[in-house]
Parts: sequence; C-alpha cells; structure tokens
Amino acid sequence: MERRNRRVRPMAMNDSIRPGQTWLDTKGDRIQAHGGSMHYENGTFYWYGENKEKTTPGSGIWHWGVRAYSSTDLYNWEDLGLIIPPVIEDPASPLHPAQKMDRPHIIFNEATGKYVCWLKVMGEGAHDTQASTVLTADAFLGPYEIVRAGLEPLGMSAGDFDLVVDPHTSKGYYFFEKVHTDLICAELTDDYTDVSGEHSSHFPHPGPPFTREAPAHFERAGIHYLVTSGSTGYFPNFSEIASAPDYHGPWTVLGDPHPGDPTRTSFRSQISCIFRHPTRSDLYIAMADRWLPQLDEDTPNVYDVVAAMTRGEGPPATAGSDRAAMAAGLGENTAIADYVWLPIRFDGPHPVIEWRDDWRIEEYPSTGR
Repeated sequence: MERRNRRVRPMAMNDSIRPGQTWLDTKGDRIQAHGGSMHYENGTFYWYGENKEKTTPGSGIWHWGVRAYSSTDLYNWEDLGLIIPPVIEDPASPLHPAQKMDRPHIIFNEATGKYVCWLKVMGEGAHDTQASTVLTADAFLGPYEIVRAGLEPLGMSAGDFDLVVDPHTSKGYYFFEKVHTDLICAELTDDYTDVSGEHSSHFPHPGPPFTREAPAHFERAGIHYLVTSGSTGYFPNFSEIASAPDYHGPWTVLGDPHPGDPTRTSFRSQISCIFRHPTRSDLYIAMADRWLPQLDEDTPNVYDVVAAMTRGEGPPATAGSDRAAMAAGLGENTAIADYVWLPIRFDGPHPVIEWRDDWRIEEYPSTGR
C-alpha cells in the first residue's frame, strides 16, 4: 500500500469575534474553557475555565480539569493545557471528575505574591450542599496546590460565584449564591484564601428558578454592577443586572441587559465573566456560555415555564412550550457548548448587551497604554 505524507493545513487566523459560532484554538481544536474568566498580564490575555472535552452524555465525567489559553488579540487562542488537572486516582478528591467542580476564578494577591484560585464543588450525587476548594500557586499557569477543601463560607452552602479585587484598596470580595436563597457579598481575608466574616445578603428569593446565580461583577465610573441569571440548570433564561454605589450595595435592579432578545434567553447563553479591556476605551466584554447550542433559536424562556410550574400553574399553553418540553429530553452534551462574547453599550448608566454576528476589538479607540 502506498503511503503518502499527510500535510496539515494551517489554521486560518481569526480577525473578529463571532458570537455563538464554534471557536477553535490555533491547533484547530474546540476551545474548552467553560464557565470561564479572563486574566491579563504583561500584554497577554489568559482565558481559562472548565475543560469539558470528556463531558458527554452517560460519561459520568463533569469536568477534566481547568484549561487555559493565551492570546494577544482576543481572536486567536493558543492551548496552554491543563493548569489544574483532574485527580483520577482519588474519588474523594474535590478535583475528581465526578465531584462536579466548576466555575474557576483566579485572582492575584500582591502582598503574598500568590495566585489564588477558588472552585465551586457540588460533590458526587444529588444534594443541596455545595462547598468551595481554594488553591494557590506562584505563577498563573501553576502548579496549584490545594490549601482549603470542603469550605462552606460563613457556614453556608456556596454555589456560583465571582471574585473581585478592589484596584484601590486590594481588598478581596467573594460574591456567591447561597444555594437556592440569597446572593452573598463576603469580604476575603488578607491572603484571599478564606472569608473574613464581614458580609451582606442581597436579592432574597424563595428558591429556583427565582434564585439569582452566576454573578458577574464589574465597575464603571464608580458604579458597581452585577449581572446574574435565574436558576434553570443549563437551560438559558433572561439575565438581570443591578447597580450599586458599593460592593455591599444597596443594589437597585435595572432589568434585563438583553432588551433586544425577543426570546428572553440572553441570546441562549449564560454570562460567566465581564472584563474591561485594558487598552481599549470603555470596552467591557460579557463572556457567556451557550451550554446547549442544539436548542432552536426560538426556544422559549424556560424560566417562565419552570416559574409557572413552581407556582402550581402548570406549563403555559403556548406553542413554544412543547418545544421546551422536547428540549428537556436532549442530552446535556456540554463538550460541544459554544461561547457568546458581546460588548456592552452604555445607555447613560444602564448597560445594554446587543446581538452582533461579528465584531472587532479595533472598533474601540486605543487608550494609548
């Protein structure tokens, strides 16, 4: 048999962001950085998140570690591999693939010189107790070492969260969902590896789907903003944004930042992080996951369906509700989840996220830094 040398075709370079389209790294592989966040250091962007490459229906694998990618333009991403690998040999480890670790957040502590990573760990099995695992490293890319596991901050079950460092005081804040109830703003200890005890409670709700989860914090012109979603699993619902003069509030709900989406599903996505571009004027980017890309574009807001059922009213009698019920039977193959990155426009102090099929960083003027 004749053997032919296979020529690998080089990947075409991306020169724009295309929300909702499959995003490949520079090797041509699907990017695996779900529930992700952004870190910027020395002119390089680092996008990191849950590696879901093995999370297929029936696999029993929730994650395969935390994966990171690097870029200098936000368009083309080089795979840097696993910065926090899964622990395979110990089923009790919070990093075991069945222990349901997700939503990594990494912040840098200038006083200790440590990178501090917090992880949400739901544990194996179905229950309402969720805990945090905290790791530290001397470099952003690791290696990371667990310093706390099974942490229930303030004695609470802690779900989706965001970590924030005040750029003026270096104080750390931990916004987390007190599972199925409130959203908590807790101050971190000086080393960022625990909570100090100072905290405040916001947005009380009786339970899912009303509970606010997936908090994403950002600050602009002295105003603090929090974007959250309802609690409908991987099914999309409408976001809610609130503003406040301080981390601890008081928070004023401004409404849905996606007013142009008739389906009220946040363009079929869930925001995980909002970051300000360090060298482009007033550019804030909302990073979101489209967990179930197989859903129809006109799939209705599942939040309304679940909310009606919670009130004992049953599913609303709409043509779309049948499609929602059918979608509920789809396998949650998050290994093929896509990403929706969109810039935020400000209507006065009100943030607005509009759909863009294609957009470029260069649309925003340079700050000269």
